[in-house]
Amino acid sequence: MQSKVQMTYIESDSAMRNFGAQMASVCPTRFIIYLIGELGAGKSTFARGFLHALGHEGSVRSPTYTLVEPYSLPDRQVYHLDLYRLVDPEELEFLGLRDWLEQDAILLVEWPDKGEGVLPQADLIIEIEYEGSARQLNLKPMSDIGREFIEKLEDLTNN
Repeated sequence: MQSKVQMTYIESDSAMRNFGAQMASVCPTRFIIYLIGELGAGKSTFARGFLHALGHEGSVRSPTYTLVEPYSLPDRQVYHLDLYRLVDPEELEFLGLRDWLEQDAILLVEWPDKGEGVLPQADLIIEIEYEGSARQLNLKPMSDIGREFIEKLEDLTNN
């Protein structure tokens, strides 16, 4: 179901937050994003920009130890998951995954490979790779909604 991959280069933490904010501005209320990259690649920095753009005013920490951090925002619900320390994918059921999927919610999932077999398919995969001191982001739509999202993002960045 994958279509074209959009590549973006990010040169700083502030640029990563700004890119997250741009993406939030065109994100539907029900959407699943997988964030893939090494430790320190900028997954949580992206999430900060994304969440602040949607109206979250507090700090955004990586939920490395809690596994999930819920955000009830004015017009949507967001769950930020960091599955790095997940022992068994079945733990996601105990955390409430099924309930999150029954509502209009955005899931930002770091280390999605740890939830393989339990996590639903992503609408969009963002692979973050080191490119010297910068980052290369590869955006891969994995659903019809993901392709529509990429088109809206392209329209936004081309205007």
